Amino acid sequence: MILLTEKINADMKAALKSGDRFSVGVLRMALAAIHNQELEKRRISGSAELSDSEVVDLLFKEVKKRREAAELFNKGGRGDLAEKEEKETEVLKKYLPAQLGEEEVAAAVEKIIAGLGAVSEKDFGKIMGAAVKELKGKADSSLIGKAVKAKLGAK
Repeated sequence: MILLTEKINADMKAALKSGDRFSVGVLRMALAAIHNQELEKRRISGSAELSDSEVVDLLFKEVKKRREAAELFNKGGRGDLAEKEEKETEVLKKYLPAQLGEEEVAAAVEKIIAGLGAVSEKDFGKIMGAAVKELKGKADSSLIGKAVKAKLGAK
């Protein structure tokens, strides 16, 4: 089985050969972030290589950074920079698992609420903790939070 890091590295080499400078830059940045995380992991635990799930978590963080930056650039009237951030997001998304839609997240949140027996907005933290844990890698936490608020507000 090929590791995600190896796939990113191979794709970067292919982009380099094809002359796709933009993808090369984004993938180099991703590999640098992975390398930095490996160094941090080695410093803490002695083990250096990241698992695929750790790489996916890291890529989610990178995608989130780019979405937030694009939003701020749009608010600041810098559509050109926002577009660049959005293109970088699209390159990184290729390495992430498929995301659930709003309906699927809402259905999962509903099951979690029923399973926990939550009834009020005071249970928001408990529900969010369980939902984020269950939907990790499948849905963005902001989407989960929106679904939880909608379900608790509907009760």
